[in-house]
Amino acid sequence: MTTSPKTMSGVVIADVARSHGVRGELKLRLFNPDSEVLARAQDVVLILPSGERQKVRFTSLRPVLGGALVTLPGVTGRESADALRGARVEVPRASLSETEPGEFYICDLEGCAVELDGAIFGTVERVVGYPTCDCLVVAKSEGGRLEVPLTKGYVARVDVAARLVVLVTIEEL
Repeated sequence: MTTSPKTMSGVVIADVARSHGVRGELKLRLFNPDSEVLARAQDVVLILPSGERQKVRFTSLRPVLGGALVTLPGVTGRESADALRGARVEVPRASLSETEPGEFYICDLEGCAVELDGAIFGTVERVVGYPTCDCLVVAKSEGGRLEVPLTKGYVARVDVAARLVVLVTIEEL
């Protein structure tokens, strides 16, 4: 699982990785390749690299390894598809399934307080995904940032309802 930034109106679940072919198809990199949210979503919002937001509906969508290939109305060639590279795909928060007890969405960690040894250490700024694990980017209270692996060795507890992440240690970081 990788970064899934939360915005005011929804949750970003993918980004446009590149164009695919010469007819305007786009390759999306899904932050959770196992999720079926994109296939269920009727309308999505493209957040362009400029920050502009466009509500769109895919005219076709087919899964591929690690992502999906999609087409959009008006995107008919490689050049217009390449112009969308780096755009993010957002779905309404209501599109996400309810979580089971003990589960959470990565995007829900953004803005959570981070506690270490019973004191507030900082705030989760964002979550970045690496091939080996996801890491919390923590804005430290005294300044600076620290990446903390989202693993049992570093994170004791996540309480999304309380907006709190409790760390075990930051040794060796």
